[in-house]
Amino acid sequence: MTTKSAKDLVAEANREVETLSAEEALARLGQTDTVLVDVREGEELAKTGRIAGAVHVPRGFLEFQADPKSPTHKAELGDGRRLVLYCGSGNRSALAAKTLKDMGLRSVAHVAGGFTALEKAGAPVDRG
Repeated sequence: MTTKSAKDLVAEANREVETLSAEEALARLGQTDTVLVDVREGEELAKTGRIAGAVHVPRGFLEFQADPKSPTHKAELGDGRRLVLYCGSGNRSALAAKTLKDMGLRSVAHVAGGFTALEKAGAPVDRG
């Protein structure tokens, strides 16, 4: 039997990481010191597209692609830029941001409302 629910873990993550509104995230879009990171699964991207310019790192590979010693490391996650994560609704990105923070990355945030909120706020979507 679990002692913490998924809802509990998301609430804990939200207390520990910075949460940006879609508008705040959009204001950072395209800035050279910021990387927008899409942590959704590939099937989700195929269905909806992704925010233009975002780096895709599926949640299941995040720890490995963030680890500079891993053979699957993505340089965009370790070059000192601010990482702004999003998922479909904001729950997985909160957990992912907490994980990156636990790994020692300092400048990490996530977007409340995820892709849905970003698209609604006018973010450019790459559907190709």
